[in-house]
Amino acid sequence: MPKISTRGQEMPESPIRKLAPLAQQAKERGIHVYHLNIGQPDLPTPKAALDAIRNIDRTVLEYSPSQGYLSYRKKLVKYYEKYRISLTPDDIIITSGGSEAVLFAFMSCLNPGDEIIVPEPAYANYMAFAISAGAVIRTISTTIEEGFSLPKVEKFEELINERTRAILICNPNNPTGYLYTHREMNQIRDLVKKYDLYLFSDEVYREFIYTGSPYISACHLEGIEKNVVLIDSVSKRYSECGIRIGALITKNAEVRKAVMKFCQARLSPPLIGQIAAEASLDEPEEYSREVYDEYVERRKCLIDGLNRIPGVYSPIPMGAFYTVAKLPVDDAEKFCAWCLTEFNYEGETVMMAPASGFYTTPGSGKNEVRIAYVLKKEDLNRAIVVLRKALEAYPGRVSE
Repeated sequence: MPKISTRGQEMPESPIRKLAPLAQQAKERGIHVYHLNIGQPDLPTPKAALDAIRNIDRTVLEYSPSQGYLSYRKKLVKYYEKYRISLTPDDIIITSGGSEAVLFAFMSCLNPGDEIIVPEPAYANYMAFAISAGAVIRTISTTIEEGFSLPKVEKFEELINERTRAILICNPNNPTGYLYTHREMNQIRDLVKKYDLYLFSDEVYREFIYTGSPYISACHLEGIEKNVVLIDSVSKRYSECGIRIGALITKNAEVRKAVMKFCQARLSPPLIGQIAAEASLDEPEEYSREVYDEYVERRKCLIDGLNRIPGVYSPIPMGAFYTVAKLPVDDAEKFCAWCLTEFNYEGETVMMAPASGFYTTPGSGKNEVRIAYVLKKEDLNRAIVVLRKALEAYPGRVSE
């Protein structure tokens, strides 16, 4: 029997989705599962997007241009102006979700064996995309005790060698909700400039910043304009995960030229998705305000509730809609599986993402989980009650 490729064997399972079969089995037993494991917003998609889909008057659903529709890219230029990011339509390439943007950035900028420095914990699929491109992720650790702030420059420089080609950040961060400070962004800029690296910056959560601190985009950093590759997506800001529309943005014409080859090979980004995404840009500002205000309340609801559970600690996330929480358990992955297979409280249980899947350092995040506050407040409050009861009943509970 033919063997599976090394790449296929090394490809990690998603920590967000790997427990999905257990959740399905729990539901089949009649258990209600509160999904805290995945960043799937429950807030409505903009009406303008849904109307645009309903009112499609084409007789043929054709290929779109490989770079994406010009009309959409022109409207995106105006969108980014609101965030002091100055672009032309040519700087923007529309992709099949932010995931494809990350993959095409890696494939275009990195050779097999090249290394990328990534602060951990990090979005787990970065590792999968790196394996697909033959690149190597080198992680620099941040800790829950220090609120996931970046370590000093020296820690980065310890990892830099002749194979280092890039730094990758997610800002605001998935899974921690951390927002990089002005000082930290300047620190990254200086490293990128000193060693002539690429800076891949995933900024899909820019709408969701909950502090008075300013949003510092990689595109705001002076002197490295040609080094920056910005990753974006409409999935989270418009609750449009399923239309699979993202963007790869760079001022580097050579990078764009290389990326376009991959875009042409996959033919075109989704037609229907672009129609919905373009229409979403016409949604009144009131939509964004209401969504933002709802997440502010959900954040308070979740973090207050978590930190009232004995032995549980979560720092206050400053952006996105996730937090990483430390639990008084021997092994968070075992605990998450136990919640779905052996536990329920009044016919209900919770599903969370074990945080170990967001680290590559062995042993890191073993007693941590990522929780997404994408459920309405009533459900979050109930999920917190169920989580408290689960921790009280779990046989592998660790004393505080």
